[in-house]
Amino acid sequence: MKQSEIKEMAIEDLKTKLQETQKSLASLKLAHAISPLDNPIQLRNLRRTVARLATEITKKDQ
Repeated sequence: MKQSEIKEMAIEDLKTKLQETQKSLASLKLAHAISPLDNPIQLRNLRRTVARLATEITKKDQ
């Protein structure tokens, strides 16, 4: 997800997207622990997306 897309989202949408992204990150981490992923860069991208979403939620709450 791009930063420009995240900035345009409403806070409720951001929170929903954050929960979904955290769930997919957790399942991907579990799958990677069992057997290596074909593309381990997915983990880094999801982790960064979670951080971007959390940061934007914090900015909009203030």
